[in-house]
Amino acid sequence: MLFHIEQPETADPQALVVQLHLSGDWLLGSTPEGSSLSDAIPAGSKTITLVTSELKQWDSSLAVALLQFARWCEKQQIALDTSAAPETLQQLLNLATAIPAYQNNVKTNTTNFSTRVQKFFTAQWTGVAHTLTFIGDVTLALGNWLRGDAKTRRQDIFFFIDQVGPRALAIVTLIALLVGMILAYLGSVQLRQLGAQVYVADLVALGMVREMGALMTAVIMAGRTGAAYAAQLGTMQVNEEIDALKTMGISTIEFLVLPRLLALVFIMPLLCIYADIIGMFGGALVATSMDVNFSQYILQTQGAVDWVDITAGLVKSIFFGILIAIAGCQAGIDCGRNSDAVGMAATNAVVRAIVYLVVADAAFNILYDKLGI
Repeated sequence: MLFHIEQPETADPQALVVQLHLSGDWLLGSTPEGSSLSDAIPAGSKTITLVTSELKQWDSSLAVALLQFARWCEKQQIALDTSAAPETLQQLLNLATAIPAYQNNVKTNTTNFSTRVQKFFTAQWTGVAHTLTFIGDVTLALGNWLRGDAKTRRQDIFFFIDQVGPRALAIVTLIALLVGMILAYLGSVQLRQLGAQVYVADLVALGMVREMGALMTAVIMAGRTGAAYAAQLGTMQVNEEIDALKTMGISTIEFLVLPRLLALVFIMPLLCIYADIIGMFGGALVATSMDVNFSQYILQTQGAVDWVDITAGLVKSIFFGILIAIAGCQAGIDCGRNSDAVGMAATNAVVRAIVYLVVADAAFNILYDKLGI
């Protein structure tokens, strides 16, 4: 037996002091299993004194056993005296017990329904207020840029124009071509029954110019550019680069957000026009397979679309670019301080941008209908 219990005679019989004598070798692999120190402690003990005069060789197995025993004594409200133990063993025990043991305290959600609803709407209102504040800061920075007072570098604007413009042509071409073909196929199902296949050109042209060209381009840019903006600014937040700019007195809105926003504002109308042309070309590929020659398709398209329709789509694209930049930059600047937060920022940027786009598109359509555009 590697330990035994002795109860010394004391002047106070109510003290219930016991001595825990350790003996022999306490080494890894040689300590018998099932030898729990707490099992030998008599009930009602108040103080336990550790005696190691008979202890020989020991290693971490003894420290682990005593740590578990110390935790047990703490739960039982028993005082453990280790002053007679070797100094190195005391240091190990003090180091191990300096930090309380982890306890997985799962708090029961006792909050009633009304409180949870109140917290939800409070959080939503806080988010809306924060977004409005961010939009106000961007508006002030844009005013400073128009007056020439902003700390926005021209080369940064050109750099982001190159990122969001020419490098996005491939994906915009593919999506716009397929959307134009889809619109043509959908229209041909009904128009073929009436022998009016030539009006597929009207359907595709108006659909792309007024709606799908701007909206699909914006959705593509939200997933491609909005997420990239959030990841870039989020990484700068993690690396404390944004804090460094603030320390130097440089406006992060003017230096980081404004170049990205201006790049999207300049590029989105051009990408929208490009998507309109590619979409109408995709519709022409379908129309020529329905006994509509290419010349008829071009003439019908020219008669269906005017400058009002084109301008309506371009106005949409400009506002869509602003919304994408605001969603991406705000998510990046509000990012946390770890890699997981950067991923969440990119996700939030895409989700917010798509929500903004759908709501704004519906608002524009209602406005155009009321104005008769």
